[in-house]
Amino acid sequence: MPDDSYAQSFGFQWNVHARTQLDSVCGKPISRNRLFETTKWPADLSGQTILEAGSGAGRFTEVLVTTAATIISCDLSSAVDANYRNNGDNANLLLVQASLLNLPVRPRSMDKVICLGVIQHTPDPAESFSALANCVRPGGELVIDVYAARLRSLLSWKYLLRPITKRMKGEKLYGLIERATPVLLPISEFLYRILGQFGLRLLPIVHYPKLNLSPDLSLRWAVLDTFDMYSPAHDHPQTLAEVRRWFDKAGFADVAVEYGPNGIVGRGRRPANPV
Repeated sequence: MPDDSYAQSFGFQWNVHARTQLDSVCGKPISRNRLFETTKWPADLSGQTILEAGSGAGRFTEVLVTTAATIISCDLSSAVDANYRNNGDNANLLLVQASLLNLPVRPRSMDKVICLGVIQHTPDPAESFSALANCVRPGGELVIDVYAARLRSLLSWKYLLRPITKRMKGEKLYGLIERATPVLLPISEFLYRILGQFGLRLLPIVHYPKLNLSPDLSLRWAVLDTFDMYSPAHDHPQTLAEVRRWFDKAGFADVAVEYGPNGIVGRGRRPANPV
C-alpha cells in the first residue's frame, strides 16, 4: 500500500463527507458543470479510456462514468473507500489506491488524463504533473487545475493560519471548524449581502452563497471546504507561466493555460506519432 502520510487529512475528510459534494445529493449539476467547462470534453466519450488522478470521494467520478468511457480512478488516501461506496457499482469504473508518482497504467496509454484539485497538495507539483503527462498517449489529452499564486489569494486567512492548522491533528481541527462554522456562517451571509464577494473574505471560513444550496447542505459544504483549506500538509499555488512551462517541457501541443473556477486550468494534447 502506498505511503499516504501526507494525504491522511483527505482520507479523513472524504470519508466524513463522502456524499456532500455529489451532484446526485445536491440536486444541482455543480460538479458536472465544472468538469465539462474545465475540460471542454464532449459528454459522450465512448471507446476512450480516462485516468482520473486524485478522485477524493468521487464527485467527478460520478460524472465521468456517465460519458460511457472506461474510467480508471485512483487516490492516494483512504478516500478510495468513499468513492467505492458512491460509484463502485458502475461496470465501466476501476478504482485503485495509488500515488500520482506510481500510477497503475502503462506509460503513454491513456486517451485522457484528468486531475482536478490535487496537484497543489503534493510535495512536488512539477514532478506530479510530469507523472500525469507520462500517462497520456500520442493524440491524447491532459487536463489539470491548480491553485493560483495571486496576491489576493496569498493575502488570505488560509495562508495566515495554515502554519498553525496544518500541524494540528485532523480530528481536533475538524472539531474546531465544525463548532465555529455554524456561528460564523450567518455573519458571512450578512457580509455577502452588503459587501458582495469582498464580504466573503472577511471571515476565516469558506461560504458559497451563489450555489443556492439548502441551509443544511450549505453548512456541510462550508465545514468540508474550510477543513480542506486549512488541513493539507502541502499547499503549493502556481503561476500561469509555471503551469505553461510544465506543458511545454512535456512536449504538449494545443496548450491552453488560464484562470478557472479553482485557480489555474491547464489543457494540452500530446502530439500524435509522425506517420
